[in-house]
Amino acid sequence: MQISSRFTIATHILVVLALEGEQTKVTSDYLAGSVGVNPVIIRNVLSQLKAANLVSVARGTGGAKVIQDPSTITLYDIYEAVDSLGQSGQLFGFHENPNPNCNIGRNIHAVLDDRLEAAQRALEAELSQTSLADLVQDAQGKSPADS
Repeated sequence: MQISSRFTIATHILVVLALEGEQTKVTSDYLAGSVGVNPVIIRNVLSQLKAANLVSVARGTGGAKVIQDPSTITLYDIYEAVDSLGQSGQLFGFHENPNPNCNIGRNIHAVLDDRLEAAQRALEAELSQTSLADLVQDAQGKSPADS
């Protein structure tokens, strides 16, 4: 199981916007060049970030900006904004039809559910500890030779 790359793309976008959005018009083409993906993917992720009230996006070549204080945006907020959990709200997808006639199949939910929920809560708690401002500060501390 892997969280969609939309999460890291969205985080990358927000760091760029927080660092450069006030001085430069940051367009989807500009972001696509930084992230290394097609501008259509950037526009889709920006749409999700806009729906979560994290960014504003001007139509056409207007660019995008972070609209909340970066210290109030956490990695968890970004994770939620880009539907990392999907419709189920669960990080771990569970196969739908374990065999009820099998001793393991019949009991697999009882064996795994609580543990998977605890792992998801731990991940979400950890993501809540890091703000966009933390990431921006770290990014500013990197020299060109570090990249």
